[in-house]
Amino acid sequence: MTPRTTTGSGPDGSPGSAPYDTVVVGAGAAGLACAGDLSAAGLRVLLLEAGDAVGGRMRTDRVAGFTLDRGFQVFNTAYPQVKRRLMLKALRLRPFTPGVLIHTDDGPLRFTDPSRQPARSLDLLPGRLMSGRDLLAVSALSARDALAPASVLRHGSDGTTLDALAAAGVSPRLVETFFRPFLSGVFLEDRLETSARFFHLVWRSMLRGTLCLPAEGIGAVPAQLAARLPADVLRTGTAVRAVTPRGVTLADGREVASRTVVVATGARTAAELLPGLRVPDGRTVTTLYHAAARPPLEEPVLVVDARRRFLNTCVLTAVQPGFSSDGRALVSTSVLGSPDATATETVRRDLGEVYGTDTGGWELIHRVTVADALPAMPGPTPLFRAARWARGRYTCGDHRATASLQGALASGARAARTVLEDLRSGAA
Repeated sequence: MTPRTTTGSGPDGSPGSAPYDTVVVGAGAAGLACAGDLSAAGLRVLLLEAGDAVGGRMRTDRVAGFTLDRGFQVFNTAYPQVKRRLMLKALRLRPFTPGVLIHTDDGPLRFTDPSRQPARSLDLLPGRLMSGRDLLAVSALSARDALAPASVLRHGSDGTTLDALAAAGVSPRLVETFFRPFLSGVFLEDRLETSARFFHLVWRSMLRGTLCLPAEGIGAVPAQLAARLPADVLRTGTAVRAVTPRGVTLADGREVASRTVVVATGARTAAELLPGLRVPDGRTVTTLYHAAARPPLEEPVLVVDARRRFLNTCVLTAVQPGFSSDGRALVSTSVLGSPDATATETVRRDLGEVYGTDTGGWELIHRVTVADALPAMPGPTPLFRAARWARGRYTCGDHRATASLQGALASGARAARTVLEDLRSGAA
């Protein structure tokens, strides 16, 4: 499509410059996907990011010689949008051990996929982690979710995750021992109120994919998406103050003219730019990063606590040794909300019990609290919302779809398709 030119203030503030076909506000995963698809379709696109780099919540920092993501995040290879958009080999992914270690009062128990690790599946035998009826129920649930087309799961009946587990025949004991502790770290809520349909899709992705960490941290994912954009598309350090009838106004007062505008920011910023937009509740999580002289666990596995004193913990350097520059182990632990200093110290002591080691010498090198880390999805809830907000104005992000990287990327793709349809039909 050939961009239409008009007179007026252009992208650099000079009169007579050609406006853009689309300005995308926000270079998180959704904005990068949207800008990439529109650029590939031949539109003149400008992607504006207020921060100093792309990624939104998917950012990685170097602190005291350690590679630290802004909150504990894993990369799932099963997501369709991930397969479509990313070169996985370039991310130098290293996997977590399939399954989860559960700390219980009776000792550690392992929940794993017996098709991947039969030798480590003894705890699935009746009488240990679950009963015979639980084993049958979880097997049937997993077979259905892994084998059924995703469209069947998306269009199934909805309720809460707790409803879905009960309907599958999972006992309250197994819910409290495994599903609630584990899924609290996935959904960032511990009531299992998240949409049942979303739970089935997440469970499917875990059964079909591999959970990994990129060698350079999770920030390598949006960085790769950004690297594929044409050279003149992305501008970082450029905040947008308002969406206007002509395009957008920047924080410095300049106006950028554009036929269409896509707001791809977080939900609260999107609602400021598009007044009246629905803002879902957000889930807040804090990740504590400790350095230890020796790894408390050599295995690259996620650990959860049946008593739910934290969401999850793992030795990141067991997954990616390069996350540490001095040989010390890096331990990541996430908790709901924003704990104070006393609660943070309590978590460190609890980790000593869970790992079976003295944590007195562990150094807290960083803590990251992420407000609105995920949009809440209490069931029943729609799995996606329309991208079109008004004529020529659109929005996308995980808050418009599902609380996941897949949801963010798919929402960006949906917004791009809608913009293209409207421009071609004259509806924009």
